[in-house]
Amino acid sequence: MHDVVIIGAGFSGLEAARRLAPDHDVVVMEARERAGGRVLTHTFANGDETDLGGQWAGPGQDRLYGLIAEMGFITYPLWDEGDHLVRAGRLKRYRGTIPSLSIPVLLDLNRALSRFEAMARQLDPAEPWTHPQAQMWDRITVADFLKRHTFTKRAREMFTIGIGAVFCAEPHELSLLHALFYARSGRSLDALLSVSGGAQQDRVHGGMGGLATAVAASLGDVVRYGEAVQAIGWGKDSVTITTSRQSWRARRVILAVPPSQALGIRFDPGLPSNRDALWRRMPAGACIKCVAQYARPFWRESGLSGQAVGGDLAVRVTFDNTEQGRSAGLLLGFIEGEEARRWSQVSAETRRDAVLDAFAGFFGDEARSPIDYADKDWTSDAWTRGCYASILGPGVWTTLGQNMRDPIGPIHVAGTETAVQGFGYIEGALEAGARAADEVRAALG
Repeated sequence: MHDVVIIGAGFSGLEAARRLAPDHDVVVMEARERAGGRVLTHTFANGDETDLGGQWAGPGQDRLYGLIAEMGFITYPLWDEGDHLVRAGRLKRYRGTIPSLSIPVLLDLNRALSRFEAMARQLDPAEPWTHPQAQMWDRITVADFLKRHTFTKRAREMFTIGIGAVFCAEPHELSLLHALFYARSGRSLDALLSVSGGAQQDRVHGGMGGLATAVAASLGDVVRYGEAVQAIGWGKDSVTITTSRQSWRARRVILAVPPSQALGIRFDPGLPSNRDALWRRMPAGACIKCVAQYARPFWRESGLSGQAVGGDLAVRVTFDNTEQGRSAGLLLGFIEGEEARRWSQVSAETRRDAVLDAFAGFFGDEARSPIDYADKDWTSDAWTRGCYASILGPGVWTTLGQNMRDPIGPIHVAGTETAVQGFGYIEGALEAGARAADEVRAALG
C-alpha cells in the first residue's frame, strides 16, 4: 500500500512527486519510456538538439523559471532581432507583434484585438463562469466574435492565424469564453503571441525534454516507465491501479494526464457522469511541430528575425529556433488546427516537402536545402493525441467546467488543463501539480 500513485510523468506529475516524495511513499506511473509528456527534445545527426514539444518560458512563469534554476539549467532569449515577415498578398517586412498591413486592415484588427483583451481582463481565471456575461460568451464561438467585431477579410485572416498559433484550433471550434479565459490565464493574448516580454521569450539550454529528464532523475527510482495504466478501482480510502504489467495499491491517486487520455482508463466504479461528460468535451488541439536545420542561420544575413506569419501553405507561423552558441541555424514552423489534421494523413516525405516549400516562400530557395529535418505529429502520438492543450467548445465551461479541479473521491486531478494561471503551458502544469500535491497532503494528514 503506497501513499500516492501519480499517473503521468509530465511536468505536472513530476512536480506533484517532487513535493510529496520527501515525506510520503510515492510512485509515478508513466506509459512512455521517457519523462516529459508533451515536451520532447530531438537530437540531430550532428549532435545539436531541438525541442519538438513545449519549449518556451516567459515573464510571469515564475514556477518554471524557479525549476529551471533549481535543476541547474540556464535560459537564453529566442532570437528576436531584425525584421519579421508577413504574407498578406505580397511579402512585407515589419517590426513588433502586429504585422504590416494596410491602414484599414490594421485599424480593424486593432479594434478586434482591443475588444478581446478588454473582455478577457474582466474574467477571474479561477472562476470564469462567474462573470455576468459568461453564459452569453460561452454560447458563441471565436468565429462568431470575429464576424461581429471585424469588417475586413484580411483582419479576420490574421486574427485566425493568431488563434491557431495559441490554441492549435480553428475559431469555430472554440467557445469565446474559453478563449478569453485562456488569454487571461496567460496574462493576455498579446503576451501569448509575443516573443520579447511574452510567452516565447526564452528557451532552455539542454531543452525542456532535458529538464524533464533531470527532474525525473532527481526523484530516484520513484518513476516507473512503460507502465500504461489500464484501470483504476477506487473506494473511499484506497485505490487499485492496474497497469500493462502489474497492479498497485495506494491511499490516493493523482491523475496527471490530458483529459482525452484519462478517458482511456477504465474506472470502477465509473466516473461521475458530469466528469465523464466534461472530459469528453475537452479534445486536444491539433499540432505538428517542424524544424529544419541549416549550416547557418542564413536569413539573419538579410536582416530577418526568422519570424514570419501568413500565407496559404502548410506552415503559417515560423520562428528562428537556433540554439545560442551553435553554428547551425534552425527554422521552426507550426502546422495547426485543420491543416494539422490534413497534413497528419500524408507521408512524412510529402509533409517535409510542403514545410520546406512554406519556408522557401518566406526566406527564399536556400530554405529548401536543410542539412537535417525533424517534425513531431502530436495528433498521432499514442499517449497525447494532440497539443498544446485541450480546447473547450461552446457551453462546456458554464455547464460542466465548475468542477474541473475537484477530486473524484481519492482521485485527484492535475495537468495543465486544470491550471488557473498558465493553462496550456508548462507553468500551468507545475501549478496544477503543486495544487494536487497540497490536496493529497491534506487528505493524508
